[in-house]
Amino acid sequence: QVQLVESGGGLVQAGGSLRLSCAASGSRFSINAMAWYRQAPGKQRELVAAITSGGSTNYGDSVKGRFTISRDNAKNTVYLQMNSLKPEDTAVYYCNAVRIVVGVEYDYWGQGTQVTVSS
Repeated sequence: QVQLVESGGGLVQAGGSLRLSCAASGSRFSINAMAWYRQAPGKQRELVAAITSGGSTNYGDSVKGRFTISRDNAKNTVYLQMNSLKPEDTAVYYCNAVRIVVGVEYDYWGQGTQVTVSS
């Protein structure tokens, strides 16, 4: 019912910056929260950053001070500005959206976008 399309991934040098975008479509109701997760080879998925429709944010410890999440509620789009990138940031980044309808939580995921940071 909700489709998520990520963009902005690619190859970047250590210390560089990259901005990811995720656009949600097909939503009949407002999206309550959106987030970015990432998964590197051999590792579990981890939260990178999350933001509610009201603007409250949370960040994973490893990215605090370097990454910034923002959103455009009118467009149902979330952004992830990544600065001071490190090789350990290399992973597939997944967009996540949450809708709460009549007290039931619905979770949606994008297909992921590859971010590779070279040393």
